[in-house]
Amino acid sequence: MSMKILSLDASATSASVCIYDSAEDKIIGEFFINTKLTHSQTLVPMIDAILNSTKLQLSDINYFAVNTGPGSFTGIRIGVSVIKGMAMALDKPCVSISTLESMAYNFVDSSDIIVCACMDARRNQVYNALFNVKDGQIERLCDDRAISIDALYNELSALDKPVVLVGDGAQLCYSQKSEQSDVTLATVSKRYQTASSVALCAENSINNNDVLSAASLMPTYLRPSQAERERLEKEKE
Repeated sequence: MSMKILSLDASATSASVCIYDSAEDKIIGEFFINTKLTHSQTLVPMIDAILNSTKLQLSDINYFAVNTGPGSFTGIRIGVSVIKGMAMALDKPCVSISTLESMAYNFVDSSDIIVCACMDARRNQVYNALFNVKDGQIERLCDDRAISIDALYNELSALDKPVVLVGDGAQLCYSQKSEQSDVTLATVSKRYQTASSVALCAENSINNNDVLSAASLMPTYLRPSQAERERLEKEKE
């Protein structure tokens, strides 16, 4: 029996959509773009295109999965809204995925490394989480967080195995690399979050019955937006 997952990512500049059949362990189709077009311009056409290309209907989808954060506030809201709309119309379950955790699944075939997922959070900080990847198993080592790059490197220098930097903040972190740290930069093909990795992460959540109704699916922000921070600062004046 097939179990099809439609997954998407719009948490940063890139955007991607995937249809994955977990019963057959097969990516049926995936589209990825990394342009300056807005996600409101690209996501729905990409979904239409992948359904047309795979000769599937939305009604064929069993689960809808999306990266809910951290990341771009606008991108996350768009991605979550698109998934909520499709799932709600069909009364299908949703899966909420951490953007940082999904990136660890880019390395699920690695033998024994630590994946350091980093997204640029400005002000010399990154949204970050660490994952131990060994023999196809992914173990979360810390919660998603906002952390300074200096503090992050203090942690990385104490680790006893190779570390791979991944995410749109990876290059920023690598440019401040400590000479003592065994840290490398992920190749471009594995550096960014992809919808297929969202699907693989979602498969694990589904197997653990960690699913939501469309109405319950919400963005996950690690800190207030700049507009909210400015409003709070004015209220304190």
